[in-house]
Amino acid sequence: MTVVIGDIGSMKAIRHAILALTLTLIGATSMTAPCLAQTQQAISPTTTGVMVILTVKAGVTRDQVMAVMPDEIRQTVQLYLNGKVREWYSRSDGRGVIFLLDAKDTSEAHAIMEGLPLAKQNLMDHEYIAIGPLLPLRLLIAKP
Repeated sequence: MTVVIGDIGSMKAIRHAILALTLTLIGATSMTAPCLAQTQQAISPTTTGVMVILTVKAGVTRDQVMAVMPDEIRQTVQLYLNGKVREWYSRSDGRGVIFLLDAKDTSEAHAIMEGLPLAKQNLMDHEYIAIGPLLPLRLLIAKP
C-alpha cells in the first residue's frame, strides 16, 4: 500500500477533529449531568503549592532593591535548599519575580515570604495564589 503525504496530513486533521468533538461532547454532557456537576462542586481543590508574584512597589528605586539583593539571594537559596522554593522565575517586565512555593496554604507561604529581606523592608508587593491539580482532569476518570 502506498501512502501519500497529503493523506497523512488529512488523517491527522480528521483525528484532531474527532478528538476536539469528543472533548466538547464530554464537557457538554458533564455540564448537563446533575450528579457529576454536583460532585465537581463538592470536591474542594487540593492545594499542592502556592504561587507568589512579587512586584516592586511604586516609588521604590532599583538602587533600593539592589542594596538588599545579596541577603535576599542568600536567604532564597537557603529556602530552595530546604525544599520550600520549588521553582523561581524572573518577570519579563523586570518588575519582580515569581516563586512556586511548597506550602500547604497561602498563610504558610505568607510566613515564608515575610522572612525575606525585601519583604522586611517593605519594598515588594506580594500576591499569593494557592494552586493544585487541574480539577477538570477528574472528568477523564469519572464513571459515567
